[in-house]
Amino acid sequence: MALIEIYTTTTCPYCVRAKKLLDQKDCVYTEIDVSFDAELRKSMTEKAGGRTSVPQIFINGAHIGGCDDLYALNKAGNLDPLLG
Repeated sequence: MALIEIYTTTTCPYCVRAKKLLDQKDCVYTEIDVSFDAELRKSMTEKAGGRTSVPQIFINGAHIGGCDDLYALNKAGNLDPLLG
């Protein structure tokens, strides 16, 4: 089973959409809410190569990107192999 981390905020519709896709695939993931924690957001930004938007998604330590990137991987048929 893949190790999935998703950095989110409480009011982000793209975060909801990304989690919905992961839920549809019965994935277990760790959600890290950066809404009110500047240090967590800074850590996310560094880990994501400077990207500051949410969600930021990591699968097995690899940076996948945001919601659109996740859906593009799925559409191309490349998400399921990453999920194991």
